[in-house]
Amino acid sequence: MNTTSREIFNEAELLESCVKQDRRAQKTLYEFYAPRMLTLCIRYIGDRERARDILHDGFITVFEKIGSYNGSGSFEGWMRRIFVNTALMALRKGDILKYSEELVTAEREITGEQSVLENINSRELLRLISSMPAGFRAVFNMYAIEGYSHQEIAKQMKISEGSSRSQLSRARAWLQERLTGK
Repeated sequence: MNTTSREIFNEAELLESCVKQDRRAQKTLYEFYAPRMLTLCIRYIGDRERARDILHDGFITVFEKIGSYNGSGSFEGWMRRIFVNTALMALRKGDILKYSEELVTAEREITGEQSVLENINSRELLRLISSMPAGFRAVFNMYAIEGYSHQEIAKQMKISEGSSRSQLSRARAWLQERLTGK
């Protein structure tokens, strides 16, 4: 990050300048938020290079729609939704869930989850999440990290709620296997 993006800025003034398509303001906004949004993209996409493409596409959308941000809620939260949606669109194009089937017992209790997670650092956990199969990763991110409900996930990903639950259950089991070495 250069000195310009490290300076404390007035968010309202910065956003107003971005609405006016001021390139310096856009650059400042990009440099400030890009690292966090790239981390989000990597969590969904799993591949750093593809995540960079999603980051680029997401910022194009942000700058196209920045005039529609009405100030309710945090600006970063507004941006996160754009980046989640951009990542999900990319995943849908790849039809990541076309071979998934619903499980009758979608939720599976994972024993010892708390103690296993206490012994893992965030970098290692993010690495594991990014190596999950795409369908598991998308649902896990939306549910466990972003806080979406299964109903919201189903709507966003154009799948059934049962498929969302199934993918989450499988993601948890997959993650548990990697964490415990079973």
